[in-house]
Amino acid sequence: MRIIPFPARAGITGFESPASDYLQLPLSLDEILIEHPSATFIGRAVGDSMQGVGIYDGDLLIIDRHVFPKDGHVIVANLNGEFVCKVIDLKRRMLLSANEQHQPAAIHEWDQFSIEGVVIRSIRCHCPCAMPGE
Repeated sequence: MRIIPFPARAGITGFESPASDYLQLPLSLDEILIEHPSATFIGRAVGDSMQGVGIYDGDLLIIDRHVFPKDGHVIVANLNGEFVCKVIDLKRRMLLSANEQHQPAAIHEWDQFSIEGVVIRSIRCHCPCAMPGE
């Protein structure tokens, strides 16, 4: 697969599009972003609890169920019927936010808890008009 290499600078004017030679470029974002297609799904981040790791409200999350979760991974989990995106601390059985304004959450033995997958990528949507599903 060929990717168009060009530096993006603010204030670029007066030159031909770097994509003009690649009009027939076969480009698949699936090939670039997804490693295990049959085990991958996409979610949308809500809130500000993961800003410290670069995940912001409205970002798209690519979640892979095939990746084995390890300590410190960003995961999507179901905690008592609510989907959450957090950093997993397996040793202390905690879900950690990446924002000091949010407290960690302990995972108790009485909780209904399941890890749905590991967040392998996030995509920031810069134009609200381009948000899929709306």
